[in-house]
Amino acid sequence: MIQFASDLFDHAHQWLFETIVQPLFFNLGLSGYLEDAYNGTMWLLIGLLQIAMIATVFGALQRWRPVEPVVNRKEIRNDILYTLIHRLGLFRLVLFFSVAPLADALFGQARVAGFTTFHVDQVWPGVTDIAWVSFLIYLLIFDAVDYFYHRAQHRYAWFWSLHAVHHSQRQMTMWSDNRNHLLDSLLRSIVFVFIAKLVGVPPGQFILIVVLTQLVESYSHGNIRLSFGKLGNWLIVSPKFHRYHHSIEYSESSAGPAKGHNFAVLFPLWDILFKTARFDTPYAKTGIHDQLPAEGGRDYGRGFMSQQWLGLRRLFGSKTAGFPK
Repeated sequence: MIQFASDLFDHAHQWLFETIVQPLFFNLGLSGYLEDAYNGTMWLLIGLLQIAMIATVFGALQRWRPVEPVVNRKEIRNDILYTLIHRLGLFRLVLFFSVAPLADALFGQARVAGFTTFHVDQVWPGVTDIAWVSFLIYLLIFDAVDYFYHRAQHRYAWFWSLHAVHHSQRQMTMWSDNRNHLLDSLLRSIVFVFIAKLVGVPPGQFILIVVLTQLVESYSHGNIRLSFGKLGNWLIVSPKFHRYHHSIEYSESSAGPAKGHNFAVLFPLWDILFKTARFDTPYAKTGIHDQLPAEGGRDYGRGFMSQQWLGLRRLFGSKTAGFPK
């Protein structure tokens, strides 16, 4: 079954590239970028499949067991725009023409200087080179990086000024995962591309890690009142577990909730190890504390462009006298 699905995806990828993308690039005089276009076509197809799953499966779960009623569809439509930008390859084009070439050049120079990357799957021949074992190790590595990266987003004022775009959603749904400042997304991508190069993760496994992580994140942001059970909730991040991380009750949120909880992306393991886990929580209201009228009712932007602009204002303001109003 898995092999059939893989073959079907490969055929669809090849057809889409040869029928539409390749002729378009030839007509535009961009034949020198066909390799990047081929990779971009793959991410486009992956994004379409992800969006189909989010809209159908996760959407059905939200309608079946919602945490709260939908009262602001405009905010949700804005999050859908963020999802389309990030999942359909538009944002990834920036990586193809900026981050990836830079990483290739730097690691190429490092190899010339005698530096060799570390390959996890070669640590224990006969064990770590088994595909599912190496995949699990790489998945844990990237999830750990994500945990500490996420804590940094909440710890430092300049970082929080960008990450606040994500937390300012009062109507959190399955579309809210990609509601991020584009500069924040670019910085995260730079970190992950360099980590991938450093630990030597195979391209196929890296793609699978990205896809799996994104789907779990979409689900964990869902307006879904479901549980994995007492044991399951300790093994994988659930909507309830992550929703508490977005709780508007954090009084520290106005300055970035450095003392917050439930930072993990895939596995609560990291929150448990570093004592930031909270399991005994309600289904919290979401947002940032200073959005409440009693705290000044701060505006984080109503649309994509205003959210991006206000994020930059906060970024530069965080280096001087706090966040600008």
